[in-house]
Amino acid sequence: MAYKNILVTDDDGITRLTINRPDKLNALDRATLKEIDTAFTELNGQKGCRGIILTGAGEKAFVAGADISEIFELNKSNGEKYALSGQAVFNRIEQTQVPVIAAVNGYALGGGCELAMTCHLRFASETARFGQPEVNLGIIPGFGGTQRLPRLVGKSRALELCLSGKIIDAHEARRIGLVDRVVPAPELLNEAEQLLRLIISKGPLAVASIIKSINEGLNVGLPEALRIEAGNFGHACATADKEEGTRAFPEKRTPHFKGN
Repeated sequence: MAYKNILVTDDDGITRLTINRPDKLNALDRATLKEIDTAFTELNGQKGCRGIILTGAGEKAFVAGADISEIFELNKSNGEKYALSGQAVFNRIEQTQVPVIAAVNGYALGGGCELAMTCHLRFASETARFGQPEVNLGIIPGFGGTQRLPRLVGKSRALELCLSGKIIDAHEARRIGLVDRVVPAPELLNEAEQLLRLIISKGPLAVASIIKSINEGLNVGLPEALRIEAGNFGHACATADKEEGTRAFPEKRTPHFKGN
């Protein structure tokens, strides 16, 4: 499919999805959100897609936030619908069966920070900046910021960031747990790809099941989460990949997983 606001490229199992509105600092308007949703829907069903890197075009921004002109027009009724529609797109990213790494190459503010948090892992360049500054506009985060942020950094730090609207650098984001790795800007995409290459060398069914188990387990209590894990472990034990992996180990050879 041809896109206007995003770029989608493939390289031997790894897909790079780039938000491509550098003149708008890659701000998320409705059209861009729709394209992101369409792309992830398609990628989630493609056997050739084993991992995704999500980044922004240009050197200034990953995604600098939502489109302010669209937010200006919102009222109580359509504001809630707007938030729910954005949350649905971000939930789809979080539930993607292959690993998604956010390569944050600049400003990740508001919706941009929320977008990064939906990804399974977050790499940041040393020039990246993070924040939930919606309070400066008299509103609150609406695409999951008040919920995913405390799950990553804890309640107090999430409250501080959301209530103050302050922006933090990549190293502070790494210190509080918002970012997994900080690297020099020229190495950002390469570092993300290297990790994805390692992950996709593993059993694809096991990778998808780990993502599913962690996502689902975080939303329930520990006893139910452990039942989810046990059920998914049982499914993994019934796969040909499990047979291949357990045969390859004692034979001291690299397993050849086929995803079945």
